[in-house]
Amino acid sequence: METQIQKKPRFLCLHGFRTSAEILRKQLLRRWPETVLGKLDLVFIDGPYPGQGKSDVEGFYDPPYYEWFQFSEDFQEYYNFEECLAYIEDYMIKHGPFDGLMGFSQGAIISAALPGMQSEGVALTKVPKIKYVIILSGGKFGGSMFGSPKLAVNAFSSPVKCPSLHIIVPFTGEADFLKEPGIELLESFVDPFVILHPKGHTIARLDEKGLKTMLSFIEKIDKM
Repeated sequence: METQIQKKPRFLCLHGFRTSAEILRKQLLRRWPETVLGKLDLVFIDGPYPGQGKSDVEGFYDPPYYEWFQFSEDFQEYYNFEECLAYIEDYMIKHGPFDGLMGFSQGAIISAALPGMQSEGVALTKVPKIKYVIILSGGKFGGSMFGSPKLAVNAFSSPVKCPSLHIIVPFTGEADFLKEPGIELLESFVDPFVILHPKGHTIARLDEKGLKTMLSFIEKIDKM
């Protein structure tokens, strides 16, 4: 009699601006308990471009640092965005399949937009459908802060049905420049799971309530 082995949900993890795959991996290992990490298959990838300026993590984590794409000072123009998506898709083809995406900061902004872009047929056309996303301090292309790269113009034109978990800073929490864009992003997803994290723009430690929400989300995606 064959025993069916339960496969862990497999996530491609996209780090923040001018950090790295290794930095995101270390932060998650330090801040999330094994009761969460043991239930997920996490694969970490460096962005395609070396950091083109000072990194906010200098002095805390060693280089090299990477970025996914570049942008103008007012966040209205984007450069190398198409190349970034092609790079991610190429990695997914070679190292996949992946069930979901997890991203922090710049990586979260990409992760949040990709399900809609994929359903529009403008990105990730050669890989399986993204089933779910985990968004850590993300934001929304075409929202109040960010303009939209051409390919992402319709990413949020209809509600994103892809199950999602969002870790965001509440209005009463510490400074996170992505606080409002993160809250705005929630409105674009159908029935998002939400963990409020009052400690600013960083990877959250999960308190008792946050851990319960995270495990409920994992239980949901395990059944898909």
